[in-house]
Amino acid sequence: MTFRTLMCMTLAAALAGSVLAAQPSGNPQVNINTATVQELQLLPRVGPGLAKRIVDFRTANGPFKAPEELARVKGIGEKSFSRLQSYVTITGATSLKEKVRSPRTARPAAKAQS
Repeated sequence: MTFRTLMCMTLAAALAGSVLAAQPSGNPQVNINTATVQELQLLPRVGPGLAKRIVDFRTANGPFKAPEELARVKGIGEKSFSRLQSYVTITGATSLKEKVRSPRTARPAAKAQS
């Protein structure tokens, strides 16, 4: 290969690497070991009270070893955790920047009175 071809390939690889590095990978997430009360409130169905309980639990018991440990926090059951699971992590930086709104499930229609 010529020097010019080699330089073009090197430049193309460097540019491709910087473009890929600039794009966030996967879903935006909240690190439950470092998140503030305000950052935790970005999670679906997490308000100020629950966010504070998460921080208090973390302070009293140390960092979470797995996201599933959130179920030990009062107010987070199996159903709640399933809504949060794809948005929480125990490593890395918090990348979630806006509130996640979870869709409400439709209630069964009331029976018509005869």
